[in-house]
Amino acid sequence: MAFDFYMPDIGEGVVEGEIVAWKVKVGDQVALDQVLVEVMTDKATVELPSPRAGTVKSIHFKDGDICPVGKVLVVIEETGGSTGVQTPPPGAHGGHGKAAPVAAKAAPVAGNPAPVAPKAAPVAAKAPSAAPEPVARERTLATPATRRLARQLGVELGRVPATGKHGRVTTADVQTFNADGADGADGADGADGGDEGSALVTRGGTAPGYALHAVGKPMLGYEEERIPLRGMRKRIADAMSRSVHTAAHFTYVEEIDMTELVLVRDRAKARASDRGVKLNYLPFIVKAIVSGLKKWPQLNASLDEATQEIVRKKYYHVGIAAQGPQGLVVTVVRDADMRSIFDLSREIERLSDAVRTNTATRDELSGSTFTISSLGKLGGILATPIINFPEVAIVGVHKIEERPAVRNGQIVIRHLMNLSISVDHRLTDGWDAAMFLQDVKALLEDPTSMFMEMI
Repeated sequence: MAFDFYMPDIGEGVVEGEIVAWKVKVGDQVALDQVLVEVMTDKATVELPSPRAGTVKSIHFKDGDICPVGKVLVVIEETGGSTGVQTPPPGAHGGHGKAAPVAAKAAPVAGNPAPVAPKAAPVAAKAPSAAPEPVARERTLATPATRRLARQLGVELGRVPATGKHGRVTTADVQTFNADGADGADGADGADGGDEGSALVTRGGTAPGYALHAVGKPMLGYEEERIPLRGMRKRIADAMSRSVHTAAHFTYVEEIDMTELVLVRDRAKARASDRGVKLNYLPFIVKAIVSGLKKWPQLNASLDEATQEIVRKKYYHVGIAAQGPQGLVVTVVRDADMRSIFDLSREIERLSDAVRTNTATRDELSGSTFTISSLGKLGGILATPIINFPEVAIVGVHKIEERPAVRNGQIVIRHLMNLSISVDHRLTDGWDAAMFLQDVKALLEDPTSMFMEMI
């Protein structure tokens, strides 16, 4: 008998998953608990095992598709008969296909997107007459960030023409609708005639000599590569877009004299090595930041938009943005305020290894209250990091290098570094961010005072 395997509920708040890669094809024989497919959610990438042994009869979603929880992923023709009659799933989060526990592999920096619906049928070509007033849809697919933007702009989401996958309304759709008005939402004039996608794009829309290649078609004589925006890169894109379009970013920068801390770290390296610890500057920066957060708690917070409450966290889970094989992820050092410098070093190194080997778990990649972004020696002079939403702030750590500085009227060589902090101006002010960074600066420039601040 055919067994319908539904997309399972694989995590709290997860309503859909992106098909990363099928491990089987139609006609394959599968064993019980054999991996069928790799699925990425906003929480993690997981492998779904087969709940039955049999033959793959049909596959309902292809690589790159978004499958909502409760939809049929694959149909398996069971071997050895059937023990019951198949029935549809009882709801969006249940059904016969509820999978056994799955192992998390990696998670991006992303929010929870809204569920999606099957792709709409092709729309007939627009008539030469004026476009009709958009009709509001009963159910609109959109992410929470897009819905929030629509509310802020006073746009009725159901009237916005959707260009996203599976009929999803995107942030760009809302912005275009708001700028053009309902009457112009269907597109600009002059769309008649020619093949699909043949409209020319121009730089600035003026000089004919600036005409680019036809939309959707490569320019003759030039090579292009098209890479589907999916998987980890898609999750990162969604998360960054949500943060930029939701939080009111501003950035403050301060120069830090790290000369004394360089000396302290050099003296401590031998003792750290004896304990199997590779000591760098990041644990000291984490300690200084945690101390600053205790003094300025509004930076260790988030906004509960449903209740319109600012939630100040009384715990300090510091996120460390790290580059992994599939893109940028944020590992989480939990209870950073309760860890020693050596303990922080071990934990940061362990999490970094987990990212590199793609073995980090969901718990190791979620739940941060404040994030640090550091490229180490490649840190550059200045950056404006994007807030790890829904957090309030993120600190960018830049490279330490010897530069001239004026001390007591004399030009001397010092180890200098810049720290930049991006803050959500909705929840905190420039004064708070500046004072927070000044406190961090004072601790880093005088390590003795930092050690006095430690618990």
